[in-house]
Amino acid sequence: MSSLPSPPTLDISVVIVGWNAKRYLELCLESLEKARPKRSMEVLVVDNASSDGSVEMIESKFPWVKLVKSNENLGFSRGNNLGIRQTQGRYVALVNPDVIVFPGCLDALADFLEQNPRVGNVGPRVLNPDMSLQSSCRRFPTLWNNFCSSARLEQIFKGSQFFAGEHMFYFGHDRTLPVDVLVGCFSMIRREAFDSVGLLDENLFMYGDDVDWCRRAHNAGWEVVFYPGAQAIHDRGKITAPFPVRFALAQQRSVLYYWSKHHGFWGALGVRSIMFFHHFMRYCAAVVSGVLRSKSPSKPNTRKEVSGACLRELCFGTIPPRA
Repeated sequence: MSSLPSPPTLDISVVIVGWNAKRYLELCLESLEKARPKRSMEVLVVDNASSDGSVEMIESKFPWVKLVKSNENLGFSRGNNLGIRQTQGRYVALVNPDVIVFPGCLDALADFLEQNPRVGNVGPRVLNPDMSLQSSCRRFPTLWNNFCSSARLEQIFKGSQFFAGEHMFYFGHDRTLPVDVLVGCFSMIRREAFDSVGLLDENLFMYGDDVDWCRRAHNAGWEVVFYPGAQAIHDRGKITAPFPVRFALAQQRSVLYYWSKHHGFWGALGVRSIMFFHHFMRYCAAVVSGVLRSKSPSKPNTRKEVSGACLRELCFGTIPPRA
């Protein structure tokens, strides 16, 4: 059964999921308005029950946007799937609300997919707001590269592919390259890939959906490619920053679910052990830092709060059953 309505009647569909990100969403939509592609395009925004005036802003400033209102926070995967099912484009761009799209970007990505029929997912070169490079390519997670990240070996041996974590910091993002995973902040997926791979896994409320979908795409024979001929800005982490514990727990749950789904009980147990080591060391360091910084006890120790919450869930939670 097709995951999307067919046949497509447009070239490009842009899907954005927003939750209390009014200012970022406004900037994103302004960039899309200025960077309209030569091809036909539609923009769908799925609002996850925002309370910051996002809906009213879209209705007043961007009447050309198709607005899908949810009465609850569906999360990232369910929200995207809700929008994707209503798209009419041959190519579907999943764009975070904290992304600024450059002129020519959407056309360049669509051109690439048109010229490379075995590529199911293509992503642009992603920049920070100061125009420095933001790593957007990943390797599939393994116990080794997760350990390298937790033990900070990727920082100690910068530039080493062997000691790198999932992040491909050793890659200059300066050439077209097939990769395992494209970070989900911005990528363009061809309709046929969704039809054969399926939509995002809705068991992943937030985080991990990009890794899971790319793995399924590879398993189905599709290529995932980084393409520097298209560019965008991603203001990473600003939307989630006010809720560090909430989003850290969401990420931890997603990682455990992914490992249970793709690597079974023992894989999930292994990555759980690495997580425990990581957060235990961070918690101890935060406690020592708090003691040394005792002259300002009123200042919140975010690292301690995050690692403490993650440790409690690791100790008293359970490994998710195999999906």
